[in-house]
Amino acid sequence: MLTLDLTNAPRWHDLAPGLRLQLRPLTTALMVATRSDPEVEAVPANASDEQRAVAFAKALARRAVLAWEGIGDAEGNPVEPGPEAIDALLEIWPVFEAFQLSYVAKGLLLDQEKNVSAPLPTGPSAGAIATARPAKGHARTAPRG
Repeated sequence: MLTLDLTNAPRWHDLAPGLRLQLRPLTTALMVATRSDPEVEAVPANASDEQRAVAFAKALARRAVLAWEGIGDAEGNPVEPGPEAIDALLEIWPVFEAFQLSYVAKGLLLDQEKNVSAPLPTGPSAGAIATARPAKGHARTAPRG
């Protein structure tokens, strides 16, 4: 069942031990704005899927991150989120993967829900209703020529 959260409130996402981001809800408006981001549109047509994914994730994060905890500079001073800092954060592979799984993938999983098949009429997913009548005999084989 799809649960609608009409509050549209930002949520905290734990990406690694001691690292969490406060993110805007993943809305249609946010996704559309990210698709038309100049850096996403500047990705060359012959770019790999991985290059596209990184460009999209960074553009999305720049729009979605409101606050964070557990991020500091080389001296240990807290760093405020900003475009350069967000891009640098997503260059860290485990953080990038956690962002994709914790935030982006949930939206994509919801998108996949509309593409599911009906349950099989037999087996563990029994429940689908047959819509075709059984054939009234065997079909003849094709003539050999």
